[in-house]
Amino acid sequence: MNIQWYPGHMAKTRRMMQENISLVDIVIELLDARIPLASKNPEIDAIAKNKHRIVLLNKADLASEKATAAWVSYFENLGASAIVVNSISGMGMSEIIAKSKALMQEKLERLRQRGRIYVPVRAMIVGVPNVGKSTFINKFVGSKSTKTGDRPGVTRGKQWIKIKKDFELLDTPGILWPKFEDKSVGLLLAYTGAINDNILNETELAEGFINHMKNLQLSSSLEKRYNITIADASAPHEVLAQIGETRGFKLKAAEIDLSRAAKILMDEFRAGKLGKITLEQPPE
Repeated sequence: MNIQWYPGHMAKTRRMMQENISLVDIVIELLDARIPLASKNPEIDAIAKNKHRIVLLNKADLASEKATAAWVSYFENLGASAIVVNSISGMGMSEIIAKSKALMQEKLERLRQRGRIYVPVRAMIVGVPNVGKSTFINKFVGSKSTKTGDRPGVTRGKQWIKIKKDFELLDTPGILWPKFEDKSVGLLLAYTGAINDNILNETELAEGFINHMKNLQLSSSLEKRYNITIADASAPHEVLAQIGETRGFKLKAAEIDLSRAAKILMDEFRAGKLGKITLEQPPE
């Protein structure tokens, strides 16, 4: 399945980021801890060059802790500050402002020496759709300052948010990039819900996810959740049929409702009901 999704508002968002990047000191990029590299928009590197960078590995409660630790090391070796966060519980939130001010320490000191006592740190927060950015901001700010939703594309325009008197955040809508050069990137984004489900074939998506889980040797997570047995030779559509069978998803004449089985599989993965799963490992 070849996946491409780049609505017109994303192109507008990209232009808005380029126009406003000069107003900020730091770019904070929110990534999905289950797919850190696939959820990292390569265009942000070009837009945010010469800016301090902080990477937030969000939804860490849904990802393998061991894999997340490896991803933190990976990004820090690339020169980015990396923080593990959970937008629901607030884990990692307290580190963000402290790390931002540490990155800005030299500049703030120079400005103070020139007599500018009050200098707010300004940061732009970016991320792909459905990475949990609005939920993160609501928790970070401590109030319902932005809309939240369980579908990609809820945030539509930029907005400045004052976190503290000396820290301001520029929120931006979720943005992808025009073309996925690597087909697997589009699939990983689709598995986690960053691609609008309405443009996808849900059965093909679920079968691709099953195949990916088998390749990662994570079939046991599916077996435990759905009380099924997966052999090495089991085809993805056979596994999906087993899931539909055990859940009692039937059509007329006892035919398995594969579409319903596919939907429940993807919904339950995204909700963490299959366990703590990371779908990609850091490059060597």
